[in-house]
Amino acid sequence: MEHQRHVIDGVAVASTDPETLPVVSPWTEEVIARIPVGSTADVDAAVRSAVRAQRGWSMRTLDERIDLLARVADTVEGHLAELARIESEEMGKPVPLAEEFIEGGIAGWRQGLGLARSYPFTADVTAPGEPGRTVVERRPVGVVGLIIPWNFTVASILGSLLPLLAAGNTVVLKPSEKSPLSAARFVQLLDLPPGVVNLVLGDARAGRPLAAHEDVALLHFTGSVEVGRAVGIAAASRLKRSVLELGGNDPVIVDAGVDVAATAQAVAMSSFVNSGQICTSSERIYVHCDIAEEFIAALVAAAGSYELAADRESAGLGPLVDARQRAHVHAHVEEAVERGATVLRGGALPDGPGFGYPATVLTGVTAEMRVMREETFGPIAPVVVVDSFDEAVDLANGTGFGLAATVYTHDPAHQQRAGDIHAAVIWINGWQQGGVNAVAEPWGLSGVGAAGSVADLDAATRPVSLLLAATA
Repeated sequence: MEHQRHVIDGVAVASTDPETLPVVSPWTEEVIARIPVGSTADVDAAVRSAVRAQRGWSMRTLDERIDLLARVADTVEGHLAELARIESEEMGKPVPLAEEFIEGGIAGWRQGLGLARSYPFTADVTAPGEPGRTVVERRPVGVVGLIIPWNFTVASILGSLLPLLAAGNTVVLKPSEKSPLSAARFVQLLDLPPGVVNLVLGDARAGRPLAAHEDVALLHFTGSVEVGRAVGIAAASRLKRSVLELGGNDPVIVDAGVDVAATAQAVAMSSFVNSGQICTSSERIYVHCDIAEEFIAALVAAAGSYELAADRESAGLGPLVDARQRAHVHAHVEEAVERGATVLRGGALPDGPGFGYPATVLTGVTAEMRVMREETFGPIAPVVVVDSFDEAVDLANGTGFGLAATVYTHDPAHQQRAGDIHAAVIWINGWQQGGVNAVAEPWGLSGVGAAGSVADLDAATRPVSLLLAATA
C-alpha cells in the first residue's frame, strides 16, 4: 500500500507524527493509500522552507518566473492521463470528466500567464501638477497557505497557484485528506526551485496551524463553511489576510418563454455533473408556473441521461466522495420526503460497493427543508414553482449563501433584475460559460475576498507607495 510523504524543500519528508490517515476509494470502499495526519512541526518546517525560498524567487524577474511557470502547464499536460486516473480513484469522478476539468485548469493557467505579464506591478500614479513622483509597486505578500478542496484537486491547484507564484510568493499547499494523492503527484512533477511550493498532507491537525502560522502572510482557502470558519478564525488571530471561498446553495431561475427542453438539459447538467459536487452546482430550481409542468417532465427525462457510471472509464455519475457525504445527501432527501416533498426520480441508495447516489428530482419542496436551506453537494434537483420572476428572486435570496446563480430568461428587464440576486457570479442563459476576466466576491456564508482575473493578483500582492520628492 502506498504511504505518501510531505514534500518540503523539494524532498519527500516523513511526518514527525507517526499516525496516518486512510485514503479510501469511493468506487470500491477500499483503502488505497495512507497519508500522515500532519503536525504543527511539519507545518513549521514547510513554512520555514517557503520563507527561505521566497526572497530568491521574488528577486527573479517577472519574465523569469513566468518562463518557469509556463513549463508547469506543459508538464501537467504531459501527465494528464496519470493525474486524471489518480484523481478518479481517490475522489470518484470518472476519468473522462477528470481529464476535462484538468484540461480546463491547464488552459486557465496559460491564460493567467498572459494576465500576469500585463498586470501593473509598477505604476506611476503621479497627479497632474504634483511635485515629485508617486509610484505604486505591487509586491508579493510572502508565504501563502493554500488549502484546497477535494472535489477538483488538480484543477483547484492550477486555478489558485499561478497568480500566487507569478507575483513572487512561495506556497505551502495542503490538500484535503480525502483526495491528497493527485496533489502529491502534482507537486512531485513540479520543476521549480526547492521551497517555492511545499506540500503538507493531513487533516485539521495540519490545516489549523498552517492558517495560524506567524510567517504565513495570506491564507487562501476553498472548502466548507464549517472548516472555513475555523481556519478563518485561526488566521484572524494573527491579523492576516484571507481569501475564503466557502459553500453555496446556488439557485437557478427558469422564466416563462424559454426553450423548455434545452433549458431542462442545461439545468440537469448544472445539477448533476460531478454528482453535484461543485460549489456552483444548481441546488435550488425556481420555475415559472406557466411552464412548470412541461419543464419538470423535461427535467426528469434529462436526469435519465445521468446514470451511475459502470466504472472509472465510463461516462455518467461517479460515486460521492465518501460514506459521510452520501449519508449527508440522502438525509436531505429523506427529510424533504418526510415533510411532504415528492421524489420523481432517484432518491434511493443503490446496491453494491461504492458511494454512488442517483440523479434525483424533487418537487413539493419548501424553503424550510434542509435541501433548500443548506448546501447538499450531491446530485439533487429540488424544484419550486413560482408565480413571478420577482418571487423567484426573493426566494433565491432567502438563504445565507451567495456564491453563484443561474437565470434563464429572454426578458431584458428580467436579465437586468437578475443582478439583484445575492451571488458573486450570475450566469444568464448558460452555466459556467465565459468570464475569463470576471471578478467577483461572495455574499454572506459563501466567503470572503474577491477572486478571479486581476483580483487574484491583487490578493497575492500588497501595494507599496514610493513618494519621490522633487529635486532642485
